[in-house]
Amino acid sequence: MGDPLVDRRYLIPFRSPLLPQIFTDVLVVGGGVAGLRAALEVRDRGGDAIVLAKAPLEVSSTAWAQGGIAAAIDPDDTAEAHAVDTLEVGCGLNDPAAVHLMTEAGPAEIDALRRFGMRLDEADDGAIDLAREGGHRRRRIVHTDGAATGRELVRVLRERVALGARKSGGSIRIFEHCFAIDLLSSARGDGRVLGAITHHPRHGLQLIWAKATVIASGGLGQVFRETTNPRVATGDGIAMAWRAGASVADLEFVQFHPTVLYVAGAARALLSEAVRGEGAWLVDRDGRRFMQDAHPMAELAPRDVVSRTIAATLARTGESHVWLDLRPIGAARFAQRFPGLDALVRSFGLDPASDPVPVHPAAHYTIGGVRCDLHGRTDLPGLFACGEAGASGVHGANRLASNSLLEGLVFGGRAGAAALEEEAAPPERIIADVAMSHRAELDVSDVRSSLRSAVWRNAGIVRTGSRLDDLLDMLDFWGRYSLDKIFDDTEGWELQNQISNATLLAKASRWRRESRGTHAREDFPESRGEFATRACWRRDREAPEMFGATTEASAETASSESPA
Repeated sequence: MGDPLVDRRYLIPFRSPLLPQIFTDVLVVGGGVAGLRAALEVRDRGGDAIVLAKAPLEVSSTAWAQGGIAAAIDPDDTAEAHAVDTLEVGCGLNDPAAVHLMTEAGPAEIDALRRFGMRLDEADDGAIDLAREGGHRRRRIVHTDGAATGRELVRVLRERVALGARKSGGSIRIFEHCFAIDLLSSARGDGRVLGAITHHPRHGLQLIWAKATVIASGGLGQVFRETTNPRVATGDGIAMAWRAGASVADLEFVQFHPTVLYVAGAARALLSEAVRGEGAWLVDRDGRRFMQDAHPMAELAPRDVVSRTIAATLARTGESHVWLDLRPIGAARFAQRFPGLDALVRSFGLDPASDPVPVHPAAHYTIGGVRCDLHGRTDLPGLFACGEAGASGVHGANRLASNSLLEGLVFGGRAGAAALEEEAAPPERIIADVAMSHRAELDVSDVRSSLRSAVWRNAGIVRTGSRLDDLLDMLDFWGRYSLDKIFDDTEGWELQNQISNATLLAKASRWRRESRGTHAREDFPESRGEFATRACWRRDREAPEMFGATTEASAETASSESPA
């Protein structure tokens, strides 16, 4: 019967000569910070770019980002100190070259944003008001309105897009509400990516041919029931690249944000880490601070430490949440520093002057993605990746707070520049035949809901081999009845992508028999030398390929151990 996760190349049948054709130099899939930065780089170098966004640009993980942008712009700070913090939090799996490239580029990126008109919070003397967040030993986070940095960043980048080509001669077209279904692969044997087949509610199916395609579509946070991510974060770009034959790496590493508003019936709204940077405490039901006993940096410990400590506290107390005590900041300072969060908290009848806020961890950031180098190149010609959809190794096993927007700016620009240098390949006649399913139908919304609950329970903050095995059994069942179907709408394609991504995440988590960074195994609570390596997965290989971080690790050693 085969494996639908491996056997399925295209989600829909099509014949390329019969569909409308659009041509561009660079196709960018994703309208967040990395995608817009890549497109701007293409245009500024004289090229033409199309940006696909399946929702309005304001509905993206970038636009939702409360945390700021980390950069060593204080006179007492250095890019090297920023790199040291990033490497320490990454637990030995970072690519040091990627880390140093990013931290050294940080100050110039902030200067450019200010020139473009981005508003940043300022102190009374007019200097940028720098915040401190988890894992940082210095105050180096720039913010807008305390916790509205992402929304302001999207505004600035969108205005830059709207300025037009100016002297470069290049152009950017943004296609909102346009869903990228699959990448187009050459039949000439090298796996070259030639563009994508897309769907628009008004224009239907279209082929977009490009000499290079950049995956900047964000992470897969929506595979978890509890997540800070917007509804659109279904990991479509990662699944598309997987089906096309690209390697995906580090998918076992998903960062959980420790402080998400936990009110029955309310959306899981993020409470920025900068709140703890300003002095807020995490307390249990008795009002006792518990992070002081867990880590020398207490509430500002790395996010994986804080999330696991909260989980352990809840297991001990039997409560559904802990509390974020804002009183050490002071109500007036909280309202002045975080006006949006102050309004949010008060909308639920909570007074920052007297009421601790109920919080709980939730899935926040996908550290893994499509394997790529420092220019965004993947192992498929013509395909690039950047931002949360990419896996450059800059974050290692755990992302340092507020490095994600900086990553999108730095590596998005590099991917755009490299993509424009690709040699053009002519369009090809592509015929995709997909057999009709003879299996019973499953309700898409029911499967999606069940999948998200199962992933949260079995591949959440703390994992075990037996629960991961159970999850893989469930995913195999849903895959047999969903990956074999031909859907004609976004919901169906997203479900197929989510099943694929959840399966890859569970397989990678099952393989990594240790605890490291965001990946915590209850049955293997310590880090292990043979797993001091990154791992990538491809459709044509059953076992992962190990690379980076150490030359001592052996794929044979790691894969030959008895499962727990």
